[in-house]
Amino acid sequence: MSATFLIGLTIVSIVVLLLLIIVFRMQAFIALLLVSIIVAVVGGIPIAEVIDTIQQGMGSTLGYIAVVIGIGTMIGEMLQVSGGAKQIANTIIKGFGEKKAPWALSLIGLIVAIPVFFEVALILFIPLVYDITKRTGKSLLCYGIPLAGGIAVAHAFIPPTPGPVAVAALIGADLGWVIFIGLIAGFPAAIVGGVYFGKFIGNRINVKVPEYMIPDVPGEEEGVERRDPGFWVAVMVIIVPLALILSNTATDVWLGDEHPVSQWMSLIGHPFSALMISILLAFYFLGTRLGFTREEVQRVATKSMEPVGMIILLTGAGGVFGRVLVEAGIGDVLIDMMSTTNLPVVLFAFLVATVIRVSQGSATVAMVTAAGLIAPIVGAGDFSAPHIGAITIAIACGATVLSHVNDSGFWLVKEFMGMTEKQTLMSWTVMETIIGVTGLIVVLIISMFL
Repeated sequence: MSATFLIGLTIVSIVVLLLLIIVFRMQAFIALLLVSIIVAVVGGIPIAEVIDTIQQGMGSTLGYIAVVIGIGTMIGEMLQVSGGAKQIANTIIKGFGEKKAPWALSLIGLIVAIPVFFEVALILFIPLVYDITKRTGKSLLCYGIPLAGGIAVAHAFIPPTPGPVAVAALIGADLGWVIFIGLIAGFPAAIVGGVYFGKFIGNRINVKVPEYMIPDVPGEEEGVERRDPGFWVAVMVIIVPLALILSNTATDVWLGDEHPVSQWMSLIGHPFSALMISILLAFYFLGTRLGFTREEVQRVATKSMEPVGMIILLTGAGGVFGRVLVEAGIGDVLIDMMSTTNLPVVLFAFLVATVIRVSQGSATVAMVTAAGLIAPIVGAGDFSAPHIGAITIAIACGATVLSHVNDSGFWLVKEFMGMTEKQTLMSWTVMETIIGVTGLIVVLIISMFL
């Protein structure tokens, strides 16, 4: 089939997907699978191989990320229920002081949202924004945007959140390099998009604390009258898995993968093992040691799985959609397009993710779909592990920009910050775009030396 036909098929399939989800209100998981089957048939995949292609797309995506997301969610729930997340927030706020509260809120968002989903982190810490806004009399955006910026960066750039984990699995990136480059790109992105832009837009849009109150913190009923953990104990649960994964990458680079230390670290520092160690620490230090019974700890862990099922299924369905497009030949077309345009693969990956992000809204689905399309380019090239890590973050950057009315995060921020649609576009949408572009600039600079 011609390149024009395949590109047209890709565009039409995304449009149909949008219509099914937004206009006809079809459940996103079903819509993704339905469009994937139609694209497979129209795209020329043999009928006998369509179902196998769908199974392979689902299996290759979920075989890795389901474990990471599952354990990461348990860690996040333990931090919430035990009060560890609040302890981190309160300690950082006290340390920075009220004048530097935007910096503190950005750091809180960046740290705590690593194991916690975007929506949960925002719900947990927006009361801090309300409190500081009331005390200072400034616009809520002076504090809300830095918090949202930190959370958004962690959500898109730093595993074990679903997006970067899925991209790493699909294009074969080393998660240690993804974390390392994600942190390097993420900090300036959070500062520019969150702290500085928050001050800028807060001085231009005066938003006060909304009259309605936020819902109860998830899991609050589990932690009845128990003491909070120490600050460093709570931070340890987050830092340990990141440190182990990064150590695995570092020993592989310094000692080589044949060295005994590297081989042991490949086990201990694998995301599965690192997160397992972290959740066991959380069970003890954030659970048993604080007075939770074993049954209560188990109930908290089980409860954390309730909202994860659909996230995992949607991520897997996004992987199916990307796999079908690649099997139909769009991957080869993209390789040819990149070779003719002479764009760096990092920039090309960013642009592909941006188009999908703007089209369908979900950052995670955009990342997974873009990764499926970029995977053939990565497979056809001779890229180093750090370079593939940079490509992963470039996809994350593209999937962050231009959040608008088809993104659930847009409406969540609008409601919790009491803004109109126009104000949300002027603040949240611009902030997301600044974060994505700033991250891309950092990644492009890094890729020049890889």
